[in-house]
Order: sequence, then structure tokens, then C-alpha cells
Amino acid sequence: SVTGPGDPIPLHAGITEKLDYEAEVAVIIGRRGVNIPQAEALDYVFGYTLANDVSARDLQRRHGGQWFKGKALDGACPMGPGVVTRDEIGDPAGLDIRCFVNGEKRQGASLKQLIFPVSRLIQELSQGMTLLPGDILLTGTPDGIGNAMTPPVFLKNGDTVTVESSRLGKLANTVQG
Repeated sequence: SVTGPGDPIPLHAGITEKLDYEAEVAVIIGRRGVNIPQAEALDYVFGYTLANDVSARDLQRRHGGQWFKGKALDGACPMGPGVVTRDEIGDPAGLDIRCFVNGEKRQGASLKQLIFPVSRLIQELSQGMTLLPGDILLTGTPDGIGNAMTPPVFLKNGDTVTVESSRLGKLANTVQG
């Protein structure tokens, strides 16, 4: 499902009618680890980049509420534009993230406002599961997804989704289909 900056986000018409965006920071694991203590978790990070965790909300519901099918369609995870190494970022809690759809701001927060810090996500994920260099963990998304709007607003053909951060750059992709 991973795709690059500027690549199209497939609309997947006929498969989903509720395509949504989720601006997230992607954490790239840099060394092998399992059962990683939270206090050491950031030592396992290689770097960070931006991601749009495109989600087919109706597929999530149709498949028993599980997340895999609704987040694994081809082209459903744009990432980039580059990787900023851990030493350049320091504490990732200070990273900001914003999402715009056709220039309209929909999401905005810093990672310190999310429910769990990056170190806790790594700790939890690594319990009984070995993380390997190159594994990618998405941090979660701030308020403002289309599904939570009243009424819900989903992506349509021609929409451009831009995810940006002052320290990680700008990721823009257009829905096509």
C-alpha cells in the first residue's frame, strides 16, 4: 500500500465509497529489538517521515471492524518526502503535523497531543514481536478526519491531500480514479 510523494491515491470506486485521510508521522525503526523498554525505545529509531494513512471506512466496518483491509488498498499509504534522522529531531513529541484537503486545513497538532508518545508505541508493539530495521510504525492521527465531520466528508476524485510538518516537509498526493 506504500506509495510516494506526488503519486496518485487510487479512488478504488466500486470497492469503497468512504475514502478518508489521516495525517501521521511515520517512525522508521533502525535496529533490531524485541520487548523494548519505553525508556530505551527511541534508541531503536532511525528516523521520521510523513504519512497519509488513507482509510476506507466502509471496508473497515464490512470486515468485522478490523483495520487491515480498510488500510491496505493499493496506494493507500503515501509516505515521504524524505527521512529525517533521529539525531536531527531529538524528542519527537515536538514534531507538528497538519493536513489540508484542497487547501482547507483539516488537521493540526503536535505529537505531544496524541494519546501515546512514540516511545510507548514502540514499547507496546515490540512486546513479543521483533522489530527489524526498516519497519515502519505510524503514530496515529490528530482530530479532524473526514469520517468524524458532521456530516462526514470523504475524499473524491481530484482531491489533493497535503500532509506537512515544519521539520519533516510536505507530502502531497491527489486522488485519482
